[in-house]
Amino acid sequence: MPAPELRICLDVSDLDASLQSDVRRGLTAHPKHLPMRLHYDGRGSTLFGELTRQPEYYQTRSERAVLHDRAAEIADALGPEPVSVIELGAGRAEKIRPLLGALASAGRLDAFWPFDVAEGEVRDVLLELATAYPNAHLGGIIGDFTRHLAHLPDHHDMRLVAFLGGTFGNFTAMERSEFLGDLRESLRPGDWFLLGADLVKDPEVILAAYNDAAGVTAEFNRHVLYVLNHRLDADFEPDNFEHIALWDNDTATIDMRLRAMKPMKVDVAALAIDIAFSVGEEIHTGISTKFQPGELQNQLQASGFETTRCWTDEHGYMGVFLARAI
Repeated sequence: MPAPELRICLDVSDLDASLQSDVRRGLTAHPKHLPMRLHYDGRGSTLFGELTRQPEYYQTRSERAVLHDRAAEIADALGPEPVSVIELGAGRAEKIRPLLGALASAGRLDAFWPFDVAEGEVRDVLLELATAYPNAHLGGIIGDFTRHLAHLPDHHDMRLVAFLGGTFGNFTAMERSEFLGDLRESLRPGDWFLLGADLVKDPEVILAAYNDAAGVTAEFNRHVLYVLNHRLDADFEPDNFEHIALWDNDTATIDMRLRAMKPMKVDVAALAIDIAFSVGEEIHTGISTKFQPGELQNQLQASGFETTRCWTDEHGYMGVFLARAI
């Protein structure tokens, strides 16, 4: 069995440079803001895993139900050809595994490529899956899927790009449009796109997911300040920032923030800057947009994709959309 191919599009120095640029720009802006991706270092990923197990957090549970219950149906909808699967933001590749299993059982899993910024995690996944799928070609892409979609593997068979977990909703409207355009440009007509998206529902259900009773979301949100303390030698006092999650009904978006509870002056030593906070001043730490199915299908259509199927869980909380590049 050949060793898995790795395409390394960035390394630690790239990540450090990106972090410094994002933080300098975000903390000197008005209002202050930090990108959502900074939350997900080792401890942040652990906290997020704990968050997904909270009773209020429906997203992961609902999407997993769809993928588990509909895996064979999704595989059938792709047609009879062999499929090469690429998962964006794969992490441990847990979300996609029911579909990989369904394709493998049908003798149609030609290849699997996890695409993630964490090289160690990609290597671990490939090692694990080599045993589970000995007949599939395995490879990995170490990169940022907002910048490196041109590096998708160009297999001769049909490709399926999966983007699950509702991460699509963390993009702004402009970022969503740019992402879909870049993805379509990287695909051939007839390739597939599988998108997991959080759907519009009762705002109370949504708000509860971002304000769980155990306070895990709050700790996850504040964790970004620990990341800055560790990686940029900053001296944030995370416990003096309050977790805020607001629902905007007009844009169907959750807006996450950290609100200073006292005046503070923060030294970010690695950037040689001091950042002042007044009482009540906020850092915007991420958004999560919820979608109407028709609205999302229109966005896909405008970027060169035709939606062929949509599956939802029993409550209609999460949608999994299958679209084909046209």
